[in-house]
Amino acid sequence: MAAVLALLAAGTEDLTGSDWPRMLAAALAVAALSLLRRALPVPVLLATAVLTGATPGGLLLLAPVGWSAGHRIAGAVRAVTAFAVSCVVCVAASAVIHRLTPWELAFTTLVFLASAVVPGLTSRYWYQRRTLMRALQERNAQLLREREMVSGQARMRERQRIAQDMHDSLGHQLALIAVHTGALEVDRKLTGQQREAVAVLREASVAAMHELRQVVGILKGSAAEETPVVQPVSGAVAGIEALVESAAAAGTAARFERSGEPQPLAPVADHAAYRIAQEGLTNAYKHAPGAPITVSLRYEPDSMVVEVANGPVPGDSGPWPAAVSGGQGLTGLRERARLVGGMVHAGPVDGGGFRLAGVLPYGTGEKTFVDAANDFRQQTRPAAPGEGGPVTDWSDPREEFKNIMGSKKSRGLLIGCGAALLLILVGLAAVLVYGVGKLLDEAEKATIDPSVYTSVKVGDSEDQVREKLPSGDSILTTGAKDKGPAEPAGASCLTLLSTDVSKGMLTDIVYRFCFKDGKLIEKREFEVKN
Repeated sequence: MAAVLALLAAGTEDLTGSDWPRMLAAALAVAALSLLRRALPVPVLLATAVLTGATPGGLLLLAPVGWSAGHRIAGAVRAVTAFAVSCVVCVAASAVIHRLTPWELAFTTLVFLASAVVPGLTSRYWYQRRTLMRALQERNAQLLREREMVSGQARMRERQRIAQDMHDSLGHQLALIAVHTGALEVDRKLTGQQREAVAVLREASVAAMHELRQVVGILKGSAAEETPVVQPVSGAVAGIEALVESAAAAGTAARFERSGEPQPLAPVADHAAYRIAQEGLTNAYKHAPGAPITVSLRYEPDSMVVEVANGPVPGDSGPWPAAVSGGQGLTGLRERARLVGGMVHAGPVDGGGFRLAGVLPYGTGEKTFVDAANDFRQQTRPAAPGEGGPVTDWSDPREEFKNIMGSKKSRGLLIGCGAALLLILVGLAAVLVYGVGKLLDEAEKATIDPSVYTSVKVGDSEDQVREKLPSGDSILTTGAKDKGPAEPAGASCLTLLSTDVSKGMLTDIVYRFCFKDGKLIEKREFEVKN
């Protein structure tokens, strides 16, 4: 950027007719100031103001220097002072070196405001806004971390409470069942078939006690769900086959199928697979008594599929008591599968019967079918107290804004930059509209078409000539009056500009009309370099 600005400065100097030493000096000065604008924002801003006032080559440097100084000058008062002093220095240098008129000084001030102050205010506002957004993001991330910690602690306390209740209530009841069935099994009054049925009950109660201990251990674990460890042996999955054998021994038409190469599962996924098989068998017992049941395990390349399917209920099956169901079994299975990144499907099959299937990924959960992340950003505030909602409620956004912005001085800085920028832009727009109108009015007073100049003849009366010409009382002709040939002695001359721009924007074609004794005694055309 320094090289580009230096080339543009040299080109600007060349267009204004400067010699090569001046062009080289302007290019070197612009390049040096461009490279130093970040390290020394205030000195570079003042130096650029002096350079702009002295030569047109520094004008292009005002915008990048103003942008850089806008957010690098510490303190709002210091920044305002630096820009105000720079504006005064720029206008003063222009007035001293170029001897500008009041209108030209006003125009120079507007140019400085548009080229330096507006970029500076924009930069400061943008920097303050970016700082605010970064603070809001950090605050939001901190709140999310805190809420996740609080939620994790709440889940841990709830798991421990449930584990304690299960251990105290179910553990005691299962222990009594195991003891009584054990005593009943050795009763001599029972037949052999009855002893086998009692043995099945005793084994089921003992297995239930072991499973209860496992569930209690999982509930009491600090990170059983969050950081599962892959084990080479899947205990729960291995128990599915024994579960089917127990059902077959109790007189149910159940069979077990396995396909694919066995792969290890995380403990929680392994336990979920066992629960799916157990729930499927239980539902088949209750809702399709006497129907054949098939339990299958399929090891797919990316997941394990556990499926329990039963056929239609036989038409000759005897009456069965009404099934007792809590209606939460499938909901619980879907939640178990979701926590390990899997999914559960349940529904009727063609030809009658029912099918329950679960798809569970291998490993520790890197490959998942359902996102199990707990996204606190999707939690909403409860409509009224006691209606649920997140563990920690959202804070009032206005209070968070106050905490981030700090004192009234910090808040006022951001608002003040935006308000000042808006006021300056509105003011510049108003001045621009006024300036364009004023310029058109001045041009109407000071310019004529070449055909008008040709139509005027020397010797015509002054009144006739002045009727064809504008008044000439304009700031546009101020510089051209003193740059033409000497005026005739005793004559009153009127200097006007031509509308012909064929000589370029830097060269004005000037028409001069001189009157004496009520007649036009001379008309002359000459060129003035700007």
